[in-house]
This record gives sequence, structure tokens and C-alpha cells, in this order.
Amino acid sequence: MPRRHIHVTGAAEAPLRAALRALRTELGIPESPEDFPPAVLAEAEAAAKAPRLPAHDATDLPFFTVDPPTSTDLDQAMHLARRADGGYRVHYAIADVAAFVAPGSALDAEAHRRVLTLYFPDGRVPLHPTVLSEGAASLLPGEVRPALLWRIDLDAEGRRVATDVRRALVRSRAKLDYEGVQRRIDTGTAEEPLALLREIGRLREALEAERGGISLNVPEQEIVEHDHTYSLAYRAPLPADGWNAQISLLTGMAAADLMTAAGTGILRTLPTAPDGAVARLRRSARALGVDWPHHVSYADVVRAADPTDPRQAAFLQECTTLLRGAGYTVFTDGLVPTPAMHAAVADEYTHCTAPLRRLVDRYAGELCVAAVAGDEPPEWVRAALPALPDEMATGARRANTVERESVDIVEAALLRERIGEIFDAYVIDVKEREPSVGTVHLDDPAVVARIAGGDTRLPLGEWLRVRLAEADPGTAKVRFAPA
Repeated sequence: MPRRHIHVTGAAEAPLRAALRALRTELGIPESPEDFPPAVLAEAEAAAKAPRLPAHDATDLPFFTVDPPTSTDLDQAMHLARRADGGYRVHYAIADVAAFVAPGSALDAEAHRRVLTLYFPDGRVPLHPTVLSEGAASLLPGEVRPALLWRIDLDAEGRRVATDVRRALVRSRAKLDYEGVQRRIDTGTAEEPLALLREIGRLREALEAERGGISLNVPEQEIVEHDHTYSLAYRAPLPADGWNAQISLLTGMAAADLMTAAGTGILRTLPTAPDGAVARLRRSARALGVDWPHHVSYADVVRAADPTDPRQAAFLQECTTLLRGAGYTVFTDGLVPTPAMHAAVADEYTHCTAPLRRLVDRYAGELCVAAVAGDEPPEWVRAALPALPDEMATGARRANTVERESVDIVEAALLRERIGEIFDAYVIDVKEREPSVGTVHLDDPAVVARIAGGDTRLPLGEWLRVRLAEADPGTAKVRFAPA
């Protein structure tokens, strides 16, 4: 899970763009979304014109998508309905990437090389050519698309009672964004398939709390323009963000159950955080004034945190440190690993809902379709499974580097003219062996950065006047010093 999200629009001025371009060069990442080998582009163009189409037609279901307003790589579309027994039916369509990507092709090899779509502040570097990821394979409104169609039945409490997945043709009717969804639901203007997102989302959130799971509502850093200048601020997630995420989590848990029952699969796993990591987080909570009684679990504290409160927003960012160590675990021939849990989900779970942006999801989807049909997994899937965990780990390290360095670059670019200025900050961490070095969190601008340069112990958990000592997008560094 990313530690910090960041979004840049027109604020990307020359120094920032130059630094981001240098980062791409250093990491060997293409500059343009269209920068694919010619053979890959040729295969993508051909596949876009002649995908493998399924026989089952589900275009009568009025699906809708929920994504950021500028997104065009739409992996998921949903339709929600009530069942006669008081429960719910979730139809969740996932883009069928395998309908376009032939095993062993140049297109397939390039996807294995890229592994993940990479997100830079000024644009993304896609996993697949945009003729597919933002065109023929994307679940764009009004377009008939091949998909893996999940049908998940829930009881009145939101518990899963039946699961099915098959290939189908689908057609989304509307492309919605989070703010629009929230507004329609809050004002009572949402039609039932959309209004049920809140009802089902809340039920699933309650079940998540019951099993001890946790979803982190980490605020997103945004660049805000005001009077021809730019600053960093936090955008707190909306409830609709969380309800939408619950549908994806539901599907990932259902997929894990199908694969474990079939005896072949790939799970997303996360070990329980070690005591030392939890103790460090408790220290950060104290530093930020977040109430965490000893008898209250980490999950309950995080669930109660308010991302609109600056101190609690900083705490939520620090909470992502407990999610380190996530990976993928493959099993075959019925040898399901023990344990196979994802600590944050508090259940068995897999990634299967974002195949346009994440390599492993294509394979998980194929395994689930085979499991429901009672078939053996395709040989190309079985052959690829052993290498997938290492491939995904390599891709994740590259994505994490892009995220970490990009955040540092953006912060440095926006603060470069303010060196020497004084700010108010919280000291949220102090190095044990170097008590004059630590981390500070600023409310305005929304920055989390290193502090060093003093000769006295930093006051953990207290306000501190700090001076901006360094901000160079060329070195991607922001450093404060005690004022």
C-alpha cells in the first residue's frame, strides 16, 4: 500500500518536470505512455480490433464505474441489487485482459517486464499500451467489453453466501467519480443500484471490524493553486472511497476462497506486524496526541482516526509502516500454505480486480474462472505461477521508489523558493541513536520531512518552530532544522 498519494495538475512547473524526467531516466522508465517496443504496439493494435469474445451476454445489466474523474483505465464496473430474501446481489465486472493478451506474445512479455502501472505526479506509465488499457479493454461507458463477471450473493448482514464468475460481455452505462457518488448518495438522488453502495459498504465495513481487519483511509497530498502560487494540502478520503473499496475487497476474498478450494492459486499475504513496529507506532500516536489506550487494538484506533484532522492524518500515514512485508504466496496441488492470511484484511485474500494495472490479477482471474467451471487451470497460468511472486516484488520495489522519490521531488519543487522560512511542525519521530534527527509533520504546507542540524534532543510529540534548510528537486530532498 502506498505510504503517500500525491496528485499534480498544472502545478508541474519547469524545475519539477525536469526533476521527474531525471527520475524516469535514472530508473530506466519510459518518458511517454506510448513508449512501447514496436512489436508490442503492433500486437496491441491487432488485439484491440479482434479480442477473444465470450458467448455469454450480460449487456442488459446497467453497470457503472467509480474512479477518479480523469481516469480512463477502468478495470471494474458494478451493479448492485436487492434479493428477494432480504440480501443483496453484487455483480462486479473486471476487465478481461486475457481476451487481448496472448500467452507468450511480445505483449505478454512486456507486461511481465513492467509488472505494474507506475504513477508519477505528472502522469502514469501504463502496464499495457493505452490502445488497450485506456481503450479496447477499458470498461468505458457505452462500450461493449469482454469481462470476467463476478456474481456474489450476500445475506441481509452482508455475509457472502454464493459466488460465481464467468466470462461475459458487459456494457457500463455511467462513469462516476467519488465526489459525485458521495453527493448523490448524501442528497438522496442516487438510484437504487448506486444507493446500495453505501448500504452494502457499511455492512462490509462492520464485518471487517468484526473479524479484526482494517482499511487505512490515508489522506492524499494534493497541489493547490491560489493567487498564482502553489501549496501542498491533504485531501481526506470520502466515505464513498471506502464503500467502493469494500466491493473490491469482497471480490478478492471470494477469489481466495475459490482458489484454496480448487487447490491452485496465488494469495496476497501480509504477516502480523511485529511488536516493535506496533510500539513505534504507539510512540508516534503519543507524539501526535492520538488517544490509544493500552487495551485498544491497533485496528480499532485506526478505524476511529479522522483523516480530516491534521494530527490524525499524520498518524494514518505513519500506520502504513505496519503494512510492510506484504507479498504473494503461490500454492499448487492442494498444498495451501499455513498461515495464508493477509493481516490487514484479516482473512485469505488475493488481488484480482485491477488487471489493467497489475500483472498478477490476470492470472488470479483465470484461476477463478477455471475453479468455478470445474476445469484445470490453463497450462500457461500454471507455468507462470512460480515466478509471479518475485516478479511482483520487483515491480513493487520499483513502484515504491517512484512514489517515494516523486513525493520528495514535488515537496522540494514547491518549497524551493521558501528556504529560510519558519514553520510550525509536530515532531512525530526521533531517532533513538541520533536524538537530534527525526521527522516532522507540517499542517501547512502538507509536508512530512526530515529534520536535522540541531545539537539538542528533539521534543518528541511537541510543537516545534522549524526552519526550511534545504529544498532541491534536483536531489529530491527537503530538510528542516530547529529554528
